[in-house]
Amino acid sequence: MQDVKNPLPDIPKGPDPVKPEARVVMTQGDGRAETQKEVIDFLSSAEGHPGGGPVDVVQTHGALVFLSGEIALKIKRAVRYDYMDLSTLERREKMIRRELALNQPVAPEIYETVIPVTREANGGLALDGSGTPVEWVLRMWRFPAADELSVIAQEGRLDDALARDLGQAVFDYHERTPTRSADGATLMTDILNELDREFSQLHDQLDAAQIARFQAKSRAALNGLAPQLSERGAAGHIRRCHGDLHLHNLVMLNGRPVPFDALEFDEVLGTCDVLYDLAFLIMDLHHRGLGRAANIVLGSYLLAALGGEDDGLAAMPLFFGVRAAIRAMVLAQTAHATGTPMDDGASLYLNEALMALSSPDPALVLIGGLSGTGKTTVAQDLAPHIGAVPGSIHLRSDTERKALRGIDPATHLAASAYTPEARTAIYDRIFKRAGDILKTGHSVLIDATFLNPADRQSASAVALDAGVPLHRFWLDAPLDILVNRVTARHGDASDADAKVVRIQHANAVLPSDWQRVSAAGSVADTVAQIKDVLKTVNTYQP
Repeated sequence: MQDVKNPLPDIPKGPDPVKPEARVVMTQGDGRAETQKEVIDFLSSAEGHPGGGPVDVVQTHGALVFLSGEIALKIKRAVRYDYMDLSTLERREKMIRRELALNQPVAPEIYETVIPVTREANGGLALDGSGTPVEWVLRMWRFPAADELSVIAQEGRLDDALARDLGQAVFDYHERTPTRSADGATLMTDILNELDREFSQLHDQLDAAQIARFQAKSRAALNGLAPQLSERGAAGHIRRCHGDLHLHNLVMLNGRPVPFDALEFDEVLGTCDVLYDLAFLIMDLHHRGLGRAANIVLGSYLLAALGGEDDGLAAMPLFFGVRAAIRAMVLAQTAHATGTPMDDGASLYLNEALMALSSPDPALVLIGGLSGTGKTTVAQDLAPHIGAVPGSIHLRSDTERKALRGIDPATHLAASAYTPEARTAIYDRIFKRAGDILKTGHSVLIDATFLNPADRQSASAVALDAGVPLHRFWLDAPLDILVNRVTARHGDASDADAKVVRIQHANAVLPSDWQRVSAAGSVADTVAQIKDVLKTVNTYQP
C-alpha cells in the first residue's frame, strides 16, 4: 500500500492532558533499557517485521511504531513519567491491551490484535513466538495518509456534508461509551488547578497578562456553571470519552469518519463531559480557520442528540477556552523542554481561549421565504458569524422533521409527513429548542418557510421570552428562479418540488414587518445584504 502513515497523533498527551514533557525515568528489571533496545532493533529490521519491506520508525513520548507495507506494530516505551508509568512489562502489556479494547470496537479496520515479542530457546527474538514474552506489541493495519481528517482539512476537502457526518460520528461514538459517575464541576476544577500550576512555570514562554486574563475569565465561568456541570454528571452526560478528539485522531474508513487512538493511559483523563470531548474537535477546526465546519459539526451533534445536549451549550465557551489553553500550554512546554524559541502559536491559542470566554450577546435570527430562495445555504454562511463560538445554532425545519423519524436527511418523505398537524408539531419543537438554547447564552438561527403568520408570531415570541434581540429576514425571488432551483437540487433535506413552490407562491401572505432581502442573485449577494444589517449589532462576529 502506498502513501500510508502510522495511526498516532502528533499532539502530545499529558496529565490533563497538559504535561507532555514531564520527568522520565528509564526502567530496570524486566523492562531494562537494553532489553527494549534489542526489541526496537529487532522490530526495525526486515527479519523482525512482517511487512515485507523497509521499516520506518515513528516515535512519540510514550510509544514507538514500526511501519512496513500495510502493517504497523506499536510498543510502549519502557519509561515512567510523573503521570504515566510504563516501567514494567506488566504495565506495558496492560496499556497495550487497554488501547486495543478502547479502539478496536470503533475502528476494527485499524486495530487487529496484541501479540508478544518472545525470547526463544536459542536466545534470539521472535514475533508471536513460543518463548517467554519480553515485550508486547499492538498489531495494526495502516491507512492512506490522504484519509486522515487533518490532511483532508488541510487540502480543503472538509466540506459541509463531511462536517455533518463528523458531528453524527462523534455523537454515535459517545453513545457507545459507558457513562461514568463523576462530578462535572470537580473535573473542570481539577483541570484549571493543573493549568494554574503549569502556567506558573512558563512565564518566560507566555505573556503573564494573557495568562492572568484567562485564569480570571475561566474561573468566573466555572463558578457560574458549577451547579449545571454537576447536574450534567448526575444526568449521564459524563462518559468514558475519547479524551484526545482532534483531526489527527479521525480518519475516513469505508466512507465514514471514525475516531481512533483514544487516550488509554488514564481513566480519569478519559472521563469527561461529552461536550468537553467534542470541544477539542470544535476548537481544532476553529483554530485551522474552519469556523463553518466547526459550526456544522456542533449543529449536527446537537441534532443527533435530538435536543438532549442543548442545555450543555452554556458550558461550550468554557470547554472551548480550556481546550485552547491546554494547547497553548503544550506548545510552551515543548519549547521550554527543547530549548527552542517560542513562536506566536501559543499566544494565538490563548487569544482564542479569551475570545471564547468573552462571548457576544445571544440573539435570535429568523430566515424565511418560499422554497428555493436559498434559506439554508444563506443560513450556513451566516451561522458561524453570529453569537458565541462557534456561531449560532442553525435549526432547520426539514432536518428536524427527518431526525425525529431517524432517517437520512436526503430520504424523501411522503405527503403524510407534511400535514398541518405534523407541520405544527415540527415548528413547536423548533421553537422549544430555540428557547432552550437562547437561555444558555448561545444564539439561534432558524431557517424555515414561515408561511403561516401564526408561526411567525410564535417565533418572535421566543425572542421576547428569552429577552434577546430578534432579527427577521424574508428572502424573495421571482417564481421562475425558485422553480429552477428546486428542480435542480439533489440530496437536500427539503422535499419541496416545483409543484409545491407554485402552490406556496399562489397562497403566501408575505410579512410586512420582516426585512425583505432579494435572493434573486447569488448566495454571496444575499448573505452580504444580511451581514450589512447584522454588523451593526453586538452579536455579529466578522
